[in-house]
Amino acid sequence: MNKMHVKRGDIVKVIAGKDKGKEGKVVEAIPSKNKVIVEGVATAKRHQKARVQGQESGIIHKDMPIDASNVMRVCPKCGKAAKTGVKILEDGSKVRYCKKCNETYND
Repeated sequence: MNKMHVKRGDIVKVIAGKDKGKEGKVVEAIPSKNKVIVEGVATAKRHQKARVQGQESGIIHKDMPIDASNVMRVCPKCGKAAKTGVKILEDGSKVRYCKKCNETYND
């Protein structure tokens, strides 16, 4: 299993690709493929058939996975897209921190 620099629930900024500059929340992280699904980024139209009685069929917009290397976490304190690092505290627990403002995250 690969380690990823972003987790589900992180606010990220897209730094490469057709949606460059957009920000959104990570809905799902797929470490085995090194991909993330971000809200409102890389949307595709999919034709959906009604499977049960009463379900609507039609064209739906679906968020598609993008490579994790194309996103960067936005620091909640400084509000900028920054690299994250890992610090080991005195009690042995690990915390992530912003490499720009040195602020630790309580995840």
